[in-house]
Amino acid sequence: MDMRPCSVAGMFYPAEPRHLEQLLETFFQKKAPGIDARGIVAPHAGYVYSGETGACAFSTIPPDFDGTFVVIGPSHRGYMTCASAVPWETPLGIVDVDTEFVDALDIEIDEASHRNEHSIEVQVPIIKYRFPRARIAPVMMGDQSYEAAASLAEHLLRAIEHTGRNVRIVASSDFSHYVPDETARRQDLYAIDALKTLDIPEFYRRLRETGATACGYGPIAAMCITCRTLGATRGELLRYTTSGDVTGDFNQVVGYAAIAVV
Repeated sequence: MDMRPCSVAGMFYPAEPRHLEQLLETFFQKKAPGIDARGIVAPHAGYVYSGETGACAFSTIPPDFDGTFVVIGPSHRGYMTCASAVPWETPLGIVDVDTEFVDALDIEIDEASHRNEHSIEVQVPIIKYRFPRARIAPVMMGDQSYEAAASLAEHLLRAIEHTGRNVRIVASSDFSHYVPDETARRQDLYAIDALKTLDIPEFYRRLRETGATACGYGPIAAMCITCRTLGATRGELLRYTTSGDVTGDFNQVVGYAAIAVV
């Protein structure tokens, strides 16, 4: 059977199943916020740096969720926007793709472009662990302009309407890259503040104003636009951390945020 094999197991997260389960169990030990999110922003760095922040975002979705996670990640290698339609391997087992939903998205399928991209893969073991009956619809985003995000949101909304699926949308993104901790927090929190009212044009404007290097701003925008159309009214920042919180090096950090859209 064709499948998308693990590409960063043993690097971004443990390849050994029991070790991975123990780590994820630790991440999810904190009490979940009383939120049922339509969409979330979750980071995609190594679990040692951002796993607990990612778990915080996923904890806003009921653990018995058995629908479809649309996981939108940025292309770090410059590939065009494309979907994946084959099952995804994780150390904890296979995660099936909702092929009917992917077909309804009417987005080009390109498995080769997904092969070495980590932005979606890092989310999949978390989904397998926390939501074992859920399926995924992986979408890698190339063009991250506002127009591209609005277009992707239209594709998502049509697919949701056509299939009637119960969907949650995961926007995979880290925030500022390799700047002092103080700079990262200032830039990132300023941009994230625009998401409180799901004001995506203002979110883009603040990113341009500060030069904040959020790598998945397009997935965030597409998720927020889609959720707003489905009735969401606000974005809530649940947790913000930087790599400096783990390494102790606050001179060159990467920012991570857990955001719920409800």
